[in-house]
Amino acid sequence: MDTAATESTEFTEFTFRDATDADVDALVALVESAYRGDSSRAGWTTEADILEGRRTDPDGVLAVIKNPDSRLLTVERGGRIVACCQLEHRGDHAYFGMFAVSPTIQGGGLGKTVMAQAERQARENWDAAEMHMSVISVREDLIAWYERRGYRRTGRMTPFPYGDERFGIPQRDDLQFELLVKELA
Repeated sequence: MDTAATESTEFTEFTFRDATDADVDALVALVESAYRGDSSRAGWTTEADILEGRRTDPDGVLAVIKNPDSRLLTVERGGRIVACCQLEHRGDHAYFGMFAVSPTIQGGGLGKTVMAQAERQARENWDAAEMHMSVISVREDLIAWYERRGYRRTGRMTPFPYGDERFGIPQRDDLQFELLVKELA
Protein backbone atom coordinates (compact mmCIF):
# COMPACT_ATOMS: atom_id res chain seq x y z
CA MET A 1 0.00 0.00 0.00
CA ASP A 2 1.49 3.32 -0.99
CA THR A 3 1.13 5.78 1.85
CA ALA A 4 3.59 8.36 0.67
CA ALA A 5 2.28 11.80 1.38
CA THR A 6 4.02 15.10 1.70
CA GLU A 7 3.16 17.75 4.26
CA SER A 8 4.71 21.18 4.07
CA THR A 9 5.36 23.37 7.04
CA GLU A 10 6.62 26.90 7.12
CA PHE A 11 10.28 26.00 6.48
CA THR A 12 10.54 22.25 5.96
CA GLU A 13 8.98 19.42 4.07
CA PHE A 14 8.14 16.05 5.57
CA THR A 15 7.47 12.82 3.68
CA PHE A 16 5.26 10.11 5.17
CA ARG A 17 5.72 6.48 4.09
CA ASP A 18 5.62 2.92 5.40
CA ALA A 19 8.88 1.67 6.88
CA THR A 20 10.91 -0.97 5.09
CA ASP A 21 13.47 -3.49 6.33
CA ALA A 22 16.22 -1.04 5.35
CA ASP A 23 14.88 1.46 7.94
CA VAL A 24 15.22 -0.79 10.99
CA ASP A 25 18.50 0.59 12.36
CA ALA A 26 17.47 4.22 11.85
CA LEU A 27 14.09 3.58 13.51
CA VAL A 28 15.67 1.87 16.53
CA ALA A 29 18.04 4.83 16.90
CA LEU A 30 15.15 7.31 16.63
CA VAL A 31 12.98 5.56 19.24
CA GLU A 32 15.90 5.17 21.63
CA SER A 33 16.88 8.84 21.23
CA ALA A 34 13.33 10.01 21.96
CA TYR A 35 12.88 8.02 25.17
CA ARG A 36 16.09 6.74 26.75
CA GLY A 37 19.49 8.03 27.74
CA ASP A 38 20.92 11.52 27.78
CA SER A 39 19.97 12.25 24.16
CA SER A 40 16.29 11.94 25.09
CA ARG A 41 16.62 14.81 27.55
CA ALA A 42 16.78 17.24 24.61
CA GLY A 43 13.04 16.64 24.15
CA TRP A 44 10.12 16.40 26.53
CA THR A 45 9.13 12.75 25.90
CA THR A 46 12.07 11.27 27.80
CA GLU A 47 11.54 8.27 30.04
CA ALA A 48 15.15 8.42 31.24
CA ASP A 49 14.14 9.16 34.84
CA ILE A 50 11.81 6.18 35.13
CA LEU A 51 13.39 3.57 32.83
CA GLU A 52 16.90 2.67 31.78
CA GLY A 53 17.98 0.19 29.16
CA ARG A 54 16.46 -0.24 25.74
CA ARG A 55 13.04 0.91 24.54
CA THR A 56 13.09 -1.32 21.46
CA ASP A 57 15.45 -3.42 19.39
CA PRO A 58 15.88 -4.39 15.73
CA ASP A 59 13.84 -7.58 16.12
CA GLY A 60 10.90 -5.66 17.64
CA VAL A 61 10.92 -3.04 14.90
CA LEU A 62 11.24 -5.65 12.15
CA ALA A 63 8.32 -7.61 13.65
CA VAL A 64 6.09 -4.52 13.31
CA ILE A 65 7.21 -3.97 9.72
CA LYS A 66 6.58 -7.63 8.79
CA ASN A 67 3.21 -7.99 10.57
CA PRO A 68 0.45 -7.97 7.90
CA ASP A 69 -1.97 -6.27 10.34
CA SER A 70 0.50 -3.56 11.25
CA ARG A 71 2.44 -0.78 9.65
CA LEU A 72 5.18 1.50 10.84
CA LEU A 73 4.48 5.00 9.54
CA THR A 74 7.79 6.76 8.98
CA VAL A 75 8.38 10.48 8.54
CA GLU A 76 11.42 11.82 6.72
CA ARG A 77 12.88 15.27 6.31
CA GLY A 78 15.84 15.76 4.03
CA GLY A 79 16.27 12.00 3.62
CA ARG A 80 16.53 11.46 7.41
CA ILE A 81 13.90 9.66 9.51
CA VAL A 82 12.67 12.16 12.11
CA ALA A 83 9.45 10.55 13.40
CA CYS A 84 7.50 7.30 13.37
CA CYS A 85 4.50 5.50 14.81
CA GLN A 86 3.10 2.00 14.75
CA LEU A 87 -0.45 1.38 13.59
CA GLU A 88 -1.99 -2.04 14.12
CA HIS A 89 -5.40 -3.18 12.93
CA ARG A 90 -7.25 -4.91 15.78
CA GLY A 91 -10.77 -5.57 14.57
CA ASP A 92 -12.97 -2.52 15.12
CA HIS A 93 -10.10 -0.39 16.41
CA ALA A 94 -6.49 0.42 15.66
CA TYR A 95 -3.59 0.43 18.11
CA PHE A 96 -1.15 3.37 18.13
CA GLY A 97 2.35 2.73 19.47
CA MET A 98 6.09 3.13 18.97
CA PHE A 99 5.49 6.88 18.58
CA ALA A 100 8.70 8.87 18.40
CA VAL A 101 9.77 12.31 17.23
CA SER A 102 13.42 13.27 17.17
CA PRO A 103 14.09 15.10 20.47
CA THR A 104 15.78 18.01 18.71
CA ILE A 105 12.58 18.93 16.85
CA GLN A 106 9.96 18.09 19.49
CA GLY A 107 7.55 20.87 20.37
CA GLY A 108 7.25 22.18 16.82
CA GLY A 109 3.98 20.48 15.88
CA LEU A 110 5.28 17.43 14.02
CA GLY A 111 3.87 15.05 16.65
CA LYS A 112 0.37 16.46 16.17
CA THR A 113 0.74 16.07 12.41
CA VAL A 114 1.95 12.46 12.70
CA MET A 115 -0.92 11.59 15.04
CA ALA A 116 -3.50 13.16 12.71
CA GLN A 117 -2.06 11.24 9.74
CA ALA A 118 -2.13 7.98 11.75
CA GLU A 119 -5.76 8.54 12.76
CA ARG A 120 -6.73 9.35 9.18
CA GLN A 121 -5.03 6.20 7.87
CA ALA A 122 -6.68 4.01 10.53
CA ARG A 123 -10.11 5.34 9.52
CA GLU A 124 -9.56 5.22 5.77
CA ASN A 125 -7.64 1.94 5.47
CA TRP A 126 -9.26 -0.15 8.21
CA ASP A 127 -12.53 1.65 8.97
CA ALA A 128 -11.37 1.79 12.60
CA ALA A 129 -13.93 3.30 14.97
CA GLU A 130 -11.38 3.99 17.72
CA MET A 131 -7.67 4.41 18.29
CA HIS A 132 -6.20 2.73 21.38
CA MET A 133 -2.83 3.24 23.01
CA SER A 134 -1.08 2.27 26.24
CA VAL A 135 0.86 4.89 28.19
CA ILE A 136 2.86 4.49 31.39
CA SER A 137 0.44 5.91 33.95
CA VAL A 138 3.02 8.08 35.75
CA ARG A 139 3.69 10.01 32.51
CA GLU A 140 1.16 12.73 33.41
CA ASP A 141 2.62 15.30 30.98
CA LEU A 142 2.42 12.87 28.08
CA ILE A 143 -1.09 11.74 29.01
CA ALA A 144 -2.19 15.39 29.20
CA TRP A 145 -0.77 15.94 25.69
CA TYR A 146 -2.82 13.01 24.39
CA GLU A 147 -5.93 14.27 26.20
CA ARG A 148 -5.56 17.61 24.40
CA ARG A 149 -5.71 15.59 21.18
CA GLY A 150 -9.01 13.95 22.13
CA TYR A 151 -7.84 10.80 23.90
CA ARG A 152 -9.52 9.84 27.15
CA ARG A 153 -8.20 7.94 30.11
CA THR A 154 -10.07 4.70 30.70
CA GLY A 155 -8.65 3.74 34.10
CA ARG A 156 -7.95 0.29 32.63
CA MET A 157 -4.48 -0.66 33.76
CA THR A 158 -2.13 -3.48 32.82
CA PRO A 159 0.96 -4.30 34.83
CA PHE A 160 4.40 -3.20 33.71
CA PRO A 161 6.45 -6.29 32.76
CA TYR A 162 9.00 -6.02 35.57
CA GLY A 163 11.92 -8.36 34.97
CA ASP A 164 11.57 -8.29 31.17
CA GLU A 165 14.39 -6.01 30.05
CA ARG A 166 12.92 -5.79 26.53
CA PHE A 167 10.70 -3.05 28.05
CA GLY A 168 13.51 -1.34 29.94
CA ILE A 169 14.90 -1.44 33.45
CA PRO A 170 12.45 0.28 35.82
CA GLN A 171 13.81 2.89 38.21
CA ARG A 172 10.66 2.83 40.36
CA ASP A 173 8.18 0.22 41.54
CA ASP A 174 4.85 1.87 40.62
CA LEU A 175 4.82 1.54 36.83
CA GLN A 176 1.79 0.31 34.93
CA PHE A 177 0.18 0.99 31.57
CA GLU A 178 -3.12 2.83 31.17
CA LEU A 179 -5.31 2.39 28.12
CA LEU A 180 -6.20 5.65 26.34
CA VAL A 181 -8.93 5.68 23.70
CA LYS A 182 -10.11 8.13 21.06
CA GLU A 183 -13.20 7.80 18.90
CA LEU A 184 -12.36 8.30 15.24
CA ALA A 185 -15.18 10.19 13.52
